[in-house]
Amino acid sequence: MKVFKKMLGIGALSALMFAAPSHALNMDVGHTLTTDSPFHVGTQKFADILKEKSNGKIKVTVFPHSQLGGELTMIQGAVAGATDLFVTGQPALNNVVKEFLVFDTPFLFDSVQQANDILAGPVGDKFMDILPKYGLVGLGWFSAIERNVFGNRAINSAGDLKGMKIRVIQSPGYVESYKTLGAQATPMAYSELYLALQQKVIDGGETTPDQFVSDKFIEVSKYFNMTHVNIHPALLVMSKSRWDSLSEDERKIVKESADEAMAYARDYYKKVYDEGMETMKQKGVAVVYPSDLDSLVLATRPVVKKLIEQAPNGQALYDAVIAAKANAKK
Repeated sequence: MKVFKKMLGIGALSALMFAAPSHALNMDVGHTLTTDSPFHVGTQKFADILKEKSNGKIKVTVFPHSQLGGELTMIQGAVAGATDLFVTGQPALNNVVKEFLVFDTPFLFDSVQQANDILAGPVGDKFMDILPKYGLVGLGWFSAIERNVFGNRAINSAGDLKGMKIRVIQSPGYVESYKTLGAQATPMAYSELYLALQQKVIDGGETTPDQFVSDKFIEVSKYFNMTHVNIHPALLVMSKSRWDSLSEDERKIVKESADEAMAYARDYYKKVYDEGMETMKQKGVAVVYPSDLDSLVLATRPVVKKLIEQAPNGQALYDAVIAAKANAKK
């Protein structure tokens, strides 16, 4: 009997020695893009850094290409505590986080670099501090994303957009901006855009330089116009209920890992942006820098006012961005 108990004790000890760490954490992070996208590169980097910093105790599995659902599904899942983490462009958050409508305002930022610099400071913190009341925690800003109009027409001034059928993100600021510019903001699934351009059912769309190339729009478009009506942020977000379940040490490691991964992702976005611009030129797409960009800015001023009024605390948030831009120029 004593021998049996002794053997049982040794067996139990061995089982404990080979068991998983007592505080092992497994989490999932989802995004909607492909495995060569900045979203995927950034989230995979986050998973790798987190695994290393936690000595393998915190493991994150990345699910690309809407495997955890579309952006709205993941946002709702995170609010409900069913989704751990996700990456999204800001427009998808507007329905849940109304304050983020401010980012929809046309010509809010002058460039990707300016947007990244502002979001890295107190203004970015101001927006991140809004998320917890909606059941979300912002872990970090990906690169801001610049969206430009491409298609069958060169755009030098606001007048060149009149009557142009453009597929735009179905977010209030985007739709209103292009309507104000005289374009027909046309609702269409992104997956249908290539064929619609090929068959000349639509005149153009708006996207980033890297996606313009990777999604083959380069084959069915003559012009890529540097209109940058919208430069919107993307961010890595965690479910607040999941965040609250972590210990202080775990939160610290998660946040540090996110900071490092987001810096890496911003650099990667710049790289693929630059590569996209270079490929366009090599393939004979005309890259147009509008000679009268101010006409687009002035035409969309009413949209700015409307969105600021719709967003809770919108004026104060908008003013904070504008003040940061002014300080950056001093």
